[in-house]
Amino acid sequence: MSADLSTTTGARRAAMVERLEADGVLTDVRLREALLSVPREVLLPHAYVRVSDPGVEPIEWRLLDGTHPDDRAEWLDLIHSGESVLLQRGGEPLDTLTRGPVTGGNMTSMSTYGQATVEALQTLQLAPGQRYLEIGPGPGVSLALAAAVTGPRLAVGVERDGRMAAFAQHNLDRIGLGARVVEGDALDGHPAGGVFDRIHSGIGVPCVPPAWVEQLAHGGRLLTTLTTRTPSWPGQLLATRTGAGEIEAVLRGRPRGYRPMLGYRWLNAVTMRPRITAEPGVPRPTRLAPPPDDAYGFWLAAAYLAPGLVRDFQAETMTIAAPDEDSWAVAGPGEATVRVHGPRDVWAELEDVHARWVLARRPDAYRVTVPEGGGPQHVASATGLRALTWVLPPFAPVPHQPAAPCPSEHPTEKAL
Repeated sequence: MSADLSTTTGARRAAMVERLEADGVLTDVRLREALLSVPREVLLPHAYVRVSDPGVEPIEWRLLDGTHPDDRAEWLDLIHSGESVLLQRGGEPLDTLTRGPVTGGNMTSMSTYGQATVEALQTLQLAPGQRYLEIGPGPGVSLALAAAVTGPRLAVGVERDGRMAAFAQHNLDRIGLGARVVEGDALDGHPAGGVFDRIHSGIGVPCVPPAWVEQLAHGGRLLTTLTTRTPSWPGQLLATRTGAGEIEAVLRGRPRGYRPMLGYRWLNAVTMRPRITAEPGVPRPTRLAPPPDDAYGFWLAAAYLAPGLVRDFQAETMTIAAPDEDSWAVAGPGEATVRVHGPRDVWAELEDVHARWVLARRPDAYRVTVPEGGGPQHVASATGLRALTWVLPPFAPVPHQPAAPCPSEHPTEKAL
């Protein structure tokens, strides 16, 4: 790397850290030093930029090559912006990419946006000497940050895509932090590695894999996104193994989450937009004004207790669709009415969940039982008759190929 580029990238990292601190996101001193020292430009040497609008197929992309002088400024802006960086289409080889326009394909790997990475690593409470396991590390940005905190040869990632695993390992070796990436099934964790003090999943799962629990050390912390068929209301589960060896897990609603594991196909409201615009539905009175976006405990409950719904966050007023039933609800006009369409009364279901959530004292966190060795994982807001309860869905068999595509908009962004 030239001296000029090294100076430029160092300044970009410093500016990125300043933004995260100013926004109140970054508070951990060790992670701050890691963000300043880990060269993102080595781990993210290229990036796709979407050119076509959401819902337009085939998708038009443009590949930025960080080594090309015509791309360098835009590439540097992107990889230090804190936004997601799109890296791979359809599981393609990563050593033969050509810069410029590209048509078709869905993204199968990306680097998660900066705020999500910082929040996750801070939640895990990383410290030197801890053994760290990352599930689905992709290009290895968060794995490198963790390695910079924990120390050499203590951080390992398990990546299903062999091409991405090799790509990440090559770039991590250039940095020299001693982080490793092995190819394997994410649901198996890394049994050959023994137990880990910290486990971080960069993919969403419907429930906690038993293998992850088995590999969690005493005093350890495990963090993962729990995914449903909707990307709109993800949940984040934090499990800890107590000194007595018991598992305690808490599920919270979050504004964003990680993409789902292989085999999941999210619901999508984008293709329904023209019809919803043309025929928003029949107005009727409602006892439920549109709940605020940050009522995460309610929206998380809705994802499980009114399944099959997805929100279009690009709509002017709250719009929630049930694509499989060709139904939707559009809030307004005003707070006392809603327009509904189709055989499924989407809004009536949300009214019911909201009423139950209020009776349960508006919980924003839910306890999850995670039995050792497997078994149903039960969720409850509390004990008693008024508690909100459900059972997490089990894993379904999925094929080894092809890799699950990332959505056209990043799953951590409210795009669908």
